[in-house]
Amino acid sequence: MPEFPLPELLDLDRRHVWHPYGPMPGRQEPLVIESASGVRLRPADGGELVDGMSSWWSAIHGYNHPVLNDAVRGQLEKMSHVMFGGLTHEPAVRLAKHLVDMSPEGLEHVFLADSGSVSVEVAVKMCLQYWRSLGRPEKSRLLTWRGGYHGDTWQPMSVCDPEGGMHELWQGVLPRQVFADAPPSGYEESYAEHLRERIGAYADELAAVIVEPVVQGAGGMRFHDPAYLRVLREACDAHDVLLVFDEIATGFGRTGALFAAGHAAVTPDVMCLGKALTGGYMTMAATLCTARVAQGISQGEVPVLAHGPTFMGNPLAAAVACASIELLLAQDWQTEVKRIETGLRTGLQPLAAEAGVVDVRVLGAIGVVQLDHAVDMAAATRAAVSEGVWLRPFRDLIYTMPPYITGDEDLARICRAVAAAAKAG
Repeated sequence: MPEFPLPELLDLDRRHVWHPYGPMPGRQEPLVIESASGVRLRPADGGELVDGMSSWWSAIHGYNHPVLNDAVRGQLEKMSHVMFGGLTHEPAVRLAKHLVDMSPEGLEHVFLADSGSVSVEVAVKMCLQYWRSLGRPEKSRLLTWRGGYHGDTWQPMSVCDPEGGMHELWQGVLPRQVFADAPPSGYEESYAEHLRERIGAYADELAAVIVEPVVQGAGGMRFHDPAYLRVLREACDAHDVLLVFDEIATGFGRTGALFAAGHAAVTPDVMCLGKALTGGYMTMAATLCTARVAQGISQGEVPVLAHGPTFMGNPLAAAVACASIELLLAQDWQTEVKRIETGLRTGLQPLAAEAGVVDVRVLGAIGVVQLDHAVDMAAATRAAVSEGVWLRPFRDLIYTMPPYITGDEDLARICRAVAAAAKAG
């Protein structure tokens, strides 16, 4: 039996629970979910919703998966947590090996963190400390391109798009970084030259370049040519600047490659992972780096990376992350992602002809409909729910990132819901 009747639960939620990107007290009534399995969410007031969001892109295997459930139960019977300072355990070591084995060649060391934003904080700290250890503390700024999003903590906010983004409020307080223009979707040599010029002009100040490879996520769901990653790698090498890829949203197959860096066959110096790392079961992230970065830090006056979250390497999260990775690699995930890509193209492309639609774009298990105006999020969400689908539009975008196990009928339903949301929103 629920502890609170539904009306009382919603009232308590409004008065006490601060939801992401919302005011306090809340103004919009959230949907109460009682349970979930497969690709379906079950609201407390009845019915089912196909989840078109993979719980913010993390639940790639869907919900209540028996393999992942067993991994959590098995680890829980051994230990749920133990401090990582001075201790280690098999789930964390096994996870690190999985990540090294599957990531771009050359990434050899793994720092386990709490969340995606924290993994970016760790990546920035690695880069800054690397140059300090080498006696070049003036190399303390970051370069990125506009349209990006890297998280809501301090350093990540500083490399999100500073104009029109959710972190515009903090201009003048955040560290001042260097920005290039947003990348075009197709390859343009003039833009490649722009990147080279920006990196060259600021090389003496730059610790690193940080970008989301191939797909810019929450900054606008834009796709760009993978060739720009090779341009960045060559320019960073030429000017002695580190390269960081934020693969929090793109990792573990979402774009059709295991990691988006694979589309360009490029290895960054540092790579950030999160979201789908645990299959959506628990919060965990990782920052991977090359031997060059680790050795540079280790030879400095302070030869340690001064970072250590309390729940670093949490055994429960590490165990389910291992199970999620093993489950992914044991199946033909590429065929499944390609199937979803085909279904999204078929279902969403006709919307390009609709009034108010600027663009329809699909890559891997990502489908985006961009409007010529800001979405009425409440109306768009209601329209999707009326079609039996959970979507979470934002800005001028209605998009979907479904779990990889989504069947063709449910995929068609998601496309119909996107269409209904676009019309209502």
